[in-house]
Amino acid sequence: MEIGLHVERAPDASAIEVVERKGLGHPDTLCDAIAERISVELCRHYVDRFGVILHHNVDKVLLCGGAARPAFGAGELTAPIEIYLAGRATRSWRGEIVPVDAIAIAACRAHLRDTLPELDVERHVLIVSRIGAGSSDLVGLFSRGGKLPLANDTSCGAGFAPPSTLERVVLEVDRALARSGRPELGADLKIMGVRRDTAIELTIGCALVGRHLPDLAAYVDAKRTARTLAIEAARRVTRLDVEAVVNAADDERAGDVYLTVTGTSAEGGDDGEVGRGNRIGGLITPYRPMTLEAPAGKNPVSHVGKLYNVIATRIATRIAAELPAVRGASCILVSQIGRPIDDPHVVDVGLATELDPETLRGAVVDGIRFELGRFDELRAELLAGRIRLF
Repeated sequence: MEIGLHVERAPDASAIEVVERKGLGHPDTLCDAIAERISVELCRHYVDRFGVILHHNVDKVLLCGGAARPAFGAGELTAPIEIYLAGRATRSWRGEIVPVDAIAIAACRAHLRDTLPELDVERHVLIVSRIGAGSSDLVGLFSRGGKLPLANDTSCGAGFAPPSTLERVVLEVDRALARSGRPELGADLKIMGVRRDTAIELTIGCALVGRHLPDLAAYVDAKRTARTLAIEAARRVTRLDVEAVVNAADDERAGDVYLTVTGTSAEGGDDGEVGRGNRIGGLITPYRPMTLEAPAGKNPVSHVGKLYNVIATRIATRIAAELPAVRGASCILVSQIGRPIDDPHVVDVGLATELDPETLRGAVVDGIRFELGRFDELRAELLAGRIRLF
């Protein structure tokens, strides 16, 4: 493998930084989570029935928003949310049929129930599975890998560490609002954080739930509560000046506000698709190296579009933690289809350091090789849901 090193600037050192997160109830994040849950459930079925994870990539989910009439103290859905599941999976093995569609639809419903308690999944969601069988060449490539899987795509993964102050703020604010225990605050959150020098501004979209708000005054109070929770959460992370605006498009005098029936804009205001939202680690970070790969739903055995994003992040984390002279690190891994997954075609590491990066090459290479030797452990963590993919 070719290993490159270069010096880079940490985002904290720039005058402006932008970070975004789409919460768990956002339509794009819903699609990511559904795709990953389907993959995990397929893996469990394959292992339970056949003792091995079989070929699949179910990383194509499309959510078409429904229609709703939100109201204070009430509201109703007038047209269902439609969710289309696509991708490829092993549908039979050694003469036994695999109930791929049933597994996928059940996984989709289970995630929606877990995430959107206000949504009646049976009445208000139409789920269609169009998951097909894998092509013979990719299925064959998958099976040829044996104990050392072969990359099933030519792709790249990117990661960085440690998180900047603004990145930590956005994650903490999302966590605080999502776990507030206030049912009027819906699961569909969108947080845009902007740092200008030492001042942070947060623009927060929060789908408020009409059933828990009797009138406009209660709505305004809920917005005020959300803003307070956000600023308190941010101040647990940073001493920088923090300001927050919730539901900035509201026209309260006209009664034109962000009110929903179910706590998600998927009920009528927005659609969703895998890969349009958060990257590995749960953020959208335009000031960091990123890829357009959607890790959710890809198989955890050989799909570098998933594995290399996680490994790149772990390489950067290890380097930044173990080398005192490095304030931050980034990593890009490039695969080549058919090549062993522990032997990337190219590894490029960026270091925020005052030193000549070549003086650190030995330690960097050690970190790279260590993380590339942990795929079995990584797979177990992915199947247990212990890695934030979105």
